[in-house]
Amino acid sequence: MIEHGGNIYRLAEELGVPEREIIDFSASINPLGVSKKVKAEIKKALNNLHNYPDPDTEKLKKKLSQYHDIAPETILCSNGSTELIYLMPRALKPGTVLIPFPTFSEYERACKVNYGLRVKSYELKKENNFEIMPEKFIDAMQNCDMAFLCNPNNPTGKLLEKNFVLEISGAAKELGCFLIVDEAFIDFRPQESVIKNVPDNPCLIVLRSMTKFYALTGLRIGYGVFPARLIDKLKESKEPWTVNSLAQRAAITALEDNDYADETLRLIRSEKDFFEGSLKKIWIGVYPSDANFYLLKTKKDIKIDLKLREEGILVRNCSNFRGLDSSYIRVAVKSRKENKALIKAFGDMF
Repeated sequence: MIEHGGNIYRLAEELGVPEREIIDFSASINPLGVSKKVKAEIKKALNNLHNYPDPDTEKLKKKLSQYHDIAPETILCSNGSTELIYLMPRALKPGTVLIPFPTFSEYERACKVNYGLRVKSYELKKENNFEIMPEKFIDAMQNCDMAFLCNPNNPTGKLLEKNFVLEISGAAKELGCFLIVDEAFIDFRPQESVIKNVPDNPCLIVLRSMTKFYALTGLRIGYGVFPARLIDKLKESKEPWTVNSLAQRAAITALEDNDYADETLRLIRSEKDFFEGSLKKIWIGVYPSDANFYLLKTKKDIKIDLKLREEGILVRNCSNFRGLDSSYIRVAVKSRKENKALIKAFGDMF
């Protein structure tokens, strides 16, 4: 298994402390936590846990259809968007898949565990702040059957503006290459989503997660929007009942909670200003970010993640992202109190 952020359990056991005492900057989750309305809905749903969940997630698809103004028959719900990342190579059987790097590591792993698909790489240059160059990405898509594009990208936080994504998706259509746009963090820049453009392009696929913005991390809920012709093919290779009843009910309620969404955007804007300004006063290299996390460049000999672990603070060591090494860490934007604690810890080190 590839190491990811969010493993508070291991560190709590190492330090001999309760899990609640770990401050986790390694997973980029909404610092507000789960909304009160969602918690209340989950409590009400507990009495129905003896029933199987709806295998077709009909109510959730209807809500997503209304929320995004798209057809429900183009939506496939999943146990987090990662389920779909593994499902697509298995079901669509591409020969060659284009994956930029550094980016979310599960894209490449999903291709390698599915019949050893050939992976073609596109390097993002650190001197360009790891930005995707549309023309070069399009050139790299030649002779590919599928391409992954994380937007905003994980772990760099860089957003590719909507018009450039559409330029790439238009080229993918001409090439007959499926373009999978992973919008796990797009809720922080919703106007840049291309989810409504899927019906106009038979090669465009958009993935969404309800983990980051809505903090439904432990329930595992995500979805994809696909050209309608692909849905049955994907269902043939998909396991049944992967979206549990609580996740379905929680997701519907979360989408209806406009106050929570508004408060989230206000909080993240405020904390990013504070966080970024504070980080730049320290010598750590801060890459610009359009998401709720930052990629930081430190010195290799400091082992900053290990020192922070001793204080019960988790950050994401990026050494297992292709194209990065142990001098890079990723840190989430959290509450003011937690952000101050991290800034202080950094200050004490330097």
